[in-house]
Amino acid sequence: MLRRKPTRLELKLDDIEEFESLRKDLETRKKQKEDVEIVGGSDGEGAIGLNVDSKSREQMINDRIGYKPQPKPNNRSSQFGNFEF
Repeated sequence: MLRRKPTRLELKLDDIEEFESLRKDLETRKKQKEDVEIVGGSDGEGAIGLNVDSKSREQMINDRIGYKPQPKPNNRSSQFGNFEF
């Protein structure tokens, strides 16, 4: 196996600017999320907010993995098909 010297990585000004903009964007999103949680909790809708949040979380997970739940049919014709000739 050949040995080589470690590759030198150079930090460019564009990279620093991109990092700073992404960090500021994440901080503003975090502040907005905290503000929404504070407002939701002060209105007395904490339990309702958790239910909606869990539903949206479940929906986000389903969307991420590509799962699209279908309601189960209750009648026999939909389970076994239509056998009329």
